[in-house]
Amino acid sequence: MSISDVHIEESATDRRAFMQVALAGPMIASRSSPAGAASPAAREVFVNHKFAEHQVPLGEVSVNYATAGSSDKPALLLLPGQTESWWGYEEAMQALQADYQVYAVDLRGQGRSTWTPRRYTLDSMGGDLVRFISLVIKRPVIVSGNSSGGLLAAWLSAFAPPGQIRACLCEDPPLFASEISPLYGHSLKQAAGPMLTLYSKYLGDQWSIGDYEGLRSAVAADPEPILRFFPLPPTPAQNLKEYDPEWARAFVEGTVARSCPHEVMLSHVKTPMLLTQHFHRIDDQSGHLVGSISDLQVAKTREIVAAAGAKIDFVSLPDAAHPMHRADPARFVGVLSRWTVGLT
Repeated sequence: MSISDVHIEESATDRRAFMQVALAGPMIASRSSPAGAASPAAREVFVNHKFAEHQVPLGEVSVNYATAGSSDKPALLLLPGQTESWWGYEEAMQALQADYQVYAVDLRGQGRSTWTPRRYTLDSMGGDLVRFISLVIKRPVIVSGNSSGGLLAAWLSAFAPPGQIRACLCEDPPLFASEISPLYGHSLKQAAGPMLTLYSKYLGDQWSIGDYEGLRSAVAADPEPILRFFPLPPTPAQNLKEYDPEWARAFVEGTVARSCPHEVMLSHVKTPMLLTQHFHRIDDQSGHLVGSISDLQVAKTREIVAAAGAKIDFVSLPDAAHPMHRADPARFVGVLSRWTVGLT
């Protein structure tokens, strides 16, 4: 086997690892319900997990969460990405609970938390989390978020009340790359947008269309580079059934960040930040980003946060899956734990 053969095989493996659990990609969960047994639109799809679930009313929404660990440990809040429920962190929580009091939440529109039609924005979700920290955690907290959850981790560092956030880990967040007209680099249409567009078109807000077979066919037929890596299972994965596809439309139409441009948010970051970048590449033919955040967007994020006076660390993990916390929990726990040791 030649060196070039080895390189090709390793690259293909990296791409598969990333796209199995990519920004908008469903996770194939072994605990999913039988086909036709439950309706996502009617919210009759939930299954049990290793940690008990709790709900807290926050005004507009009721937020679902799980917790582990004891109160004598540092508080840690985990924020899942788009299409992911809290239990994407389940394996990581088992390791983290020895050193942290861990809280993992379902963001509005995902898992058992309230669906809020026409109310999916970074600002509304961030407000939910501020109230959650105030009412449930009740002390300063380290925040770690993946993908869209990483955007919200940055939002909390920027806009939460003083003293509420100790530090934030942004795990492969789509900074700039999830905006319609970003100040820097690839836009959503040049990244994960094609997948989100199909989610919105074929599933509909609150699963009002529910044409999953149509979605599968469209993904298979579309020539967009990122969609080549999204083969969908015969029936919707458990996490996808727990997701309101209006999330996707909010990103595609740009309403999710209309009142929160990413460069403005980053210029207000006030706490230490760790930014990780996982598998990514630029498609040779289209020039589109296959990944969550480009090298340019990483560089601009670091530049803006540093100019704001906040400490920002960066870890490049080019062989890591987009949600490393789910694909490789031990590696995620190691990255998080090593970084938090230096926090004061």
